[in-house]
Parts: sequence; structure tokens; C-alpha cells
Amino acid sequence: MADSRSSLVRENVLGLVPYSPGKPIEEVKREIGLDDITKMASNENVLGPSPKAVEAMRAAAESVYLYPDGSWFRLRHALASRLGVSAESIVVGNGSDEIIHFLGLTFLNAADEMIQGDPSFVRYEAAAALNLAKCHLVPLRDFTHDLVAMREAVNDRTKLVFIASPNNPTGTINTKAEVDAFLADLPDHVLPVFDEAYKEYVDAPDYPETVDYVREGRNVIVLRTFSKAYALAGLRVGYGIAPPELIGYLNQVREPFNVSSIAQEAAIASLEDEDQVKRARAMNSAGKRYLYAQFEALGLAYVPTEANFVFVDVGRDCMEVFRALMQLGVIARAGLGMPTHLRVTIGRQEDNERFIAALSEVLHGT
Repeated sequence: MADSRSSLVRENVLGLVPYSPGKPIEEVKREIGLDDITKMASNENVLGPSPKAVEAMRAAAESVYLYPDGSWFRLRHALASRLGVSAESIVVGNGSDEIIHFLGLTFLNAADEMIQGDPSFVRYEAAAALNLAKCHLVPLRDFTHDLVAMREAVNDRTKLVFIASPNNPTGTINTKAEVDAFLADLPDHVLPVFDEAYKEYVDAPDYPETVDYVREGRNVIVLRTFSKAYALAGLRVGYGIAPPELIGYLNQVREPFNVSSIAQEAAIASLEDEDQVKRARAMNSAGKRYLYAQFEALGLAYVPTEANFVFVDVGRDCMEVFRALMQLGVIARAGLGMPTHLRVTIGRQEDNERFIAALSEVLHGT
């Protein structure tokens, strides 16, 4: 029966691997029978949302019998004011993942191709597969998108190029000079997509302000989210910034009422809390310094990060280390394209200390 049912399914869907998120705390509790679990697998902001956002969620809950604003008017205009673009330059999604899906539906035909770094966020490749397009995986260079090689991979069939900066899982960025050089002679039929989910954590002075390209009217799309620094991962609110004509095409493929009223109100309130990102950045900076020092003391190589996670080489099968850490009540992330690397979210000091103690026990029995 299973074989006969699979014959009903499109071939490209049969070959698609479902997204595997970081293990939820409740699942780990069921699996290993521990009550005390520290999750450092999904790059969540453990400080939690702004108190203003929580208050806005409570107030919005009373009106959930009504459909949400299908054009996200207030959120769109709040973002536009902050970013210095027109409200027509913004699309809002059920997480930025949904906008990646929109991009595939809108721009990719079966004969088209797209390009992404490898390893990077797996949902780019899925956007190609779902639309019968070919995805070229260009290996990272020094854990960073190799924009020279990615430009060389562009051909007459290329439609989309995804550039995650900071990149997930490595935490690296491309500089403004590198991005400017990449865009300089890019053909008009190619649409670069800058995925900046972790932008709020970046410290590097040479990080490009990609919204400037949108303000200049260039054909680029910038993706951002409220899931990370703003700590609204459970609500799923992401947004894209692009020239209005491109946004109009994306709106043609999206479902109505795609972002809940509670999510919209929480996002608006988060933008009004000037300290929200400051709190997240301060915790992240302190956590980075601590983890770097501990990795060096353990003799482990790591990738300096511009995000809220660190990609560390544990020197052995990362899945074995992942499973051993889980037995100690610590959830990290493995299986992200490099066989000996773990990705660990930067947390509160007590979270970081627990992770280091567990990792030291797994690797050295101490």
C-alpha cells in the first residue's frame, strides 16, 4: 500500500528531506527522562520577548475571533518608517521561511536554477526542489560565502542567489566590499536574496547595509525576522524588503491572513522597545567571550561569529557528541553539513557554563 501511495506523489517531493529543527525540550524530556533541560540548539533568545510585546499579545488575544489585518498595515508602516523605505517595499510572512517559499513560487520555473552556499540554511534548496528548479551548492570558503565562486556559477538560467549573512550555521558575514563586487556586474535576470535573520547581533564595522540597495531601486530582496533578537520565534513573524514591483509579485502567491493578529501586535510593540535588541546584544557579547575562552582552553577550533551561536569543531563525530550531551540534559545542534562541528546557541551565563561543563565531560570525562 505504501508503494502505491508514493506513486501519487510528485517525484521532486519524494526526494525532499523534511526540515529537522532543533529538538524541543519536551521531546528530550520524554526520550531521556530528565526534567532539567537546557536547549541551545535553535538560536532562540532566552531573555524572552519585550514586556511591551507580552502586553500587546495579551491585549490582542481578546480579538482573535476576527481575522487579522491581511495587509499588515500598521506593522508594515512601522517597519517602513524605521527602515526608510516605502510601505509598498515590505512583505510580511509567517516567519522569513515563508517568504523564502514565496520566492520559489514566484520566480522559479522548472528550467531555472538557483545558487546558495554550502552549508547554509536548508530551506533555500527546498524552494528550488519544490519548483523543479536546479540548486547549485557552492562550498563555503573559510566558513564564509565565496561570492567570487558564486558569481562564477551564475549562468543564463540562474534566477535566485541566496546569501545568508550572518550565515547559518557558521555565523560568518560577507563584507560590503565583497557584496558590492558581487553585485557590480550581476545580470539583470538574477535576483540576489540577502537573508539577514541574525543582523541585530552583528558587530563587524564592514557589514553592508543591504537595504541601501533597495533604496537605490536595485533588484535585491532582503529578509529579516523577529524570531531571533526580538525573541518572537513562537509567533513566526518575518519580513522582506524589496522594490515595490517585486513585493507585488510576492503578494500574488501568498495565502490570505498569513500572519496572526497576535504576532503583528507583538512585532509592532517590539519595535517600540528600544532596549530589546540592546539586552540581546549585551548578553550575546558576554556569552561569545566566555565560549571562545572555554573552547580555546579545551583545544577546540571554532568559527568567530557575528550571530547568536558558535560553530565549534569538537574533533569527533558530531552526532555522537550531540547524543552524549543530550544524555546530560543539554541540547545542541549537529548534522549541519560538517561531520565534526556542533552549532551551539549563545545563552545566559548559566546556560553557557552548563554547556561547557557537559562538553568537557563528554570529550574528556571531566
